[in-house]
Amino acid sequence: MLYKNASQINFNNTEVAFKDKSNGDLQEMRLLFKIMNSPKWVAFGKIMTTIAFHIHFPIEWLLQRTIYKHFCGGLSINDSSRLIDKLSESNVGTILDYAAEGENSEKVFDATCNEIIQTITFAHNNKKTPFSAFKVSGIGSSDLMAKVSNNEILNQAETKSYELLKKRMDNICKMGYELDVPILIDAEETWIQPLLDKLILGMMRKYNKEKAIVQNTYQMYRHDRVAIIKQHHSIAINEGFKLGLKIVRGAYMEKERERAKKMNYPSPIQPCKEATDKDFDDIIHYFVDNVETIWFMVATHNEKSTQLLAKLIEERGLPHNHPHIYFSQLYGMSDNLTYNLAEQGYNVVKYVPYGLVKTMIPYLIRRAEENSAVVGQSSRELQLIENEIERRRMSKKGNSNFAYS
Repeated sequence: MLYKNASQINFNNTEVAFKDKSNGDLQEMRLLFKIMNSPKWVAFGKIMTTIAFHIHFPIEWLLQRTIYKHFCGGLSINDSSRLIDKLSESNVGTILDYAAEGENSEKVFDATCNEIIQTITFAHNNKKTPFSAFKVSGIGSSDLMAKVSNNEILNQAETKSYELLKKRMDNICKMGYELDVPILIDAEETWIQPLLDKLILGMMRKYNKEKAIVQNTYQMYRHDRVAIIKQHHSIAINEGFKLGLKIVRGAYMEKERERAKKMNYPSPIQPCKEATDKDFDDIIHYFVDNVETIWFMVATHNEKSTQLLAKLIEERGLPHNHPHIYFSQLYGMSDNLTYNLAEQGYNVVKYVPYGLVKTMIPYLIRRAEENSAVVGQSSRELQLIENEIERRRMSKKGNSNFAYS
């Protein structure tokens, strides 16, 4: 198939972006993003959802049919299968992510670990899911990891819990290695990330000799990440293992700034969005220049960064589906990027969280707040949806001169 040049990819092509959405789907999406376009409505919804769960008001059915339906794959792996097949029809892969987090029970941590291993087994048997993913805070206590990161002395029970955490992590990575399924490990708050970096590098040394099975995540809104990535790359080359990674802009900015101010230490966050964007795009150049020794995923809803990677792939004469390079977006967002990339033969995946509605509440709140807080995100999504509704209306009237806006 003859693909377009990177500069010719039209991310405003809503016909491609929403080709698997019915008219009813578009109307539901339009209403949802109108609500999320209002910070006041998002804040109100967060408060009411918290109260409803506290008083055991049956609100799950409403959430499941609205925001959950838009951003989540299903209640279970099997429940997500229909969506996986639907995405695959458009050459879009799926990353199943069991989005449990914030628990504090060894029993729950064990159950989450077992569920993650099931996603790896599923991915091994279903090539439509080329990765598995998890958060370390889903299989161990964040408070415990903070103590270890701060070099605090652990008591006997905490020492045992820490050993169990490391064992769960190794079991997950070992399964990925044995079944040849790459494992994406999500980034977390700065006060536990140094420990995670250390543990993940240990897993890479063990399981990344031939290919990048274990893959770390770097949040580029941190001002130190470019240096850390290059340091980790140097370690991988010197020690003879493969570096695998995903970059994101970040997910904990306000929390990070508030904690730094409260505890009187320098903020780990970039001074401005422009600095984040610069580091994000600069490191993409570095990845492409070192594509033989780095397996990387650019996870972004930013059109400029997406276009940059597509352009660099073209300039270097690399195949669109180079096995070391993936694009990624969250399910429910930026379909204009995902589907237009897929149509041009690039490796692109949707991050698809799944789990019980109540378990998914922290994730769903973050998605609503992100769409509300990120300048123009909900407005951009809403405009694309309305453009497609209008395109279909005009197409039905037989106006062949209608153009994409």
